[in-house]
Amino acid sequence: MLKQGAKTGGVTAPAITPTSTTAPGARGWRDYALLLALACCWSSTYPLTKIGLGSIPPVTFISARSLVAAAFLLVVLRIRGIRIPTDIKAWKLFAFQQTINSTIPFLVITWAQLYVPASNTVVLASTTPIFAFLITWAITRHEPASPLKFVGAILGLAGTVAIIGLDALSGFGKEIVAEIAILLATVSFACATIFGLRLSDYDPMVVATGSLLFGGTVLLPAALIVDHPWTLHPTPQALVATVVMGIFSSAFGLMLFYMCLTRLGTLTTNAQGYLRIPIGVALSVILLGESVPSNLALGLLLVMAGVAAMTIPGEAVKRWLGRLRG
Repeated sequence: MLKQGAKTGGVTAPAITPTSTTAPGARGWRDYALLLALACCWSSTYPLTKIGLGSIPPVTFISARSLVAAAFLLVVLRIRGIRIPTDIKAWKLFAFQQTINSTIPFLVITWAQLYVPASNTVVLASTTPIFAFLITWAITRHEPASPLKFVGAILGLAGTVAIIGLDALSGFGKEIVAEIAILLATVSFACATIFGLRLSDYDPMVVATGSLLFGGTVLLPAALIVDHPWTLHPTPQALVATVVMGIFSSAFGLMLFYMCLTRLGTLTTNAQGYLRIPIGVALSVILLGESVPSNLALGLLLVMAGVAAMTIPGEAVKRWLGRLRG
C-alpha cells in the first residue's frame, strides 16, 4: 500500500511504509536482487579501505569518501529534479541516522583495529544481525522476529567464523576493551537499521545524500586539524580507492540500504552482512592477491543457509512443510 505525500525535498512522491513492504507476499526477486547488490557494494569496503588507508589517515579518508559520495548524489538529484530538504526536522533525522550508522561505529572500529586482529574484527562485526534480532524481539517488535530468523543469524555467524578460520577465536579476550568497543559499534549498526525505518517517507537517495553530507562535513574540521591533509602525499591507488569507495560503497550502498529497509524490513536487510563476507574475501583475493581461506566452502554453505533462513518468508516455509507432510 502506497503512502502519498512523501517528502523528497520539494517534490511529492509516493513512499512505501515499512508495514506494507515487510509483508512476505510483497517480496519479489527484485527485492532480493537489491539485497545482493547492497552486499556487493558494502563488501568492497574491505579491500578499498585497506588500499586507501595505506597513505591516507582514517579521519581524512572517511570524511573524503563521504563528501565524494554526497557530491555524486547531489548531481544525480539535480538531474532527477529533486531537492534536498531544508527543514530542521529532516536534518535532525539525517544527522542522527548518520551518527549511529556510520560516524561513531566506523571511528570506534577503526580505533579498535589498532589492537584487535582483522579476523577477530570481522567476526565481532558480524554479530549485527543477532543484535538486530534481539532488539526487535525484546524491545521494538516492529516486525516478526521468528525463531527461524534467529537460527539464520547464528548460522551466518558460524559461517563467518569458518571462513575467517577457527584459529581466530583463540585471540579473543586479549584486548577485551577494544573487543567490547567493536561489539558496541555493531549494536549501533543494529539500532541504525531499526531507526532507518523512520526515514521511509523520504526518497532513499535523499536520505543517503543528507546522511553522507552531514557525516563528511562533521568530520572535516577534525581531519583538517589532526591530519593536515594538504601535507599528505596519497598514492594514485589510494585516491582511486577513495573515489570508488565514495561512489560505489557509500553512495550506491546507502541508497540501496534504505531501499532494502522499506522493502524487506530490518532483519532481512541485516542478512546482507553475512553475504558481504564471502564476497569481500573474493574481492580481497582478486584485488589484493590474498590467499583463499581453506574453509571457504564450508563457510559459504553456512552463510547461504543462514541468509536463506533470514530471508525466506515464514508463510513459504509453512507451505513447504505442509507439502512434505501431505
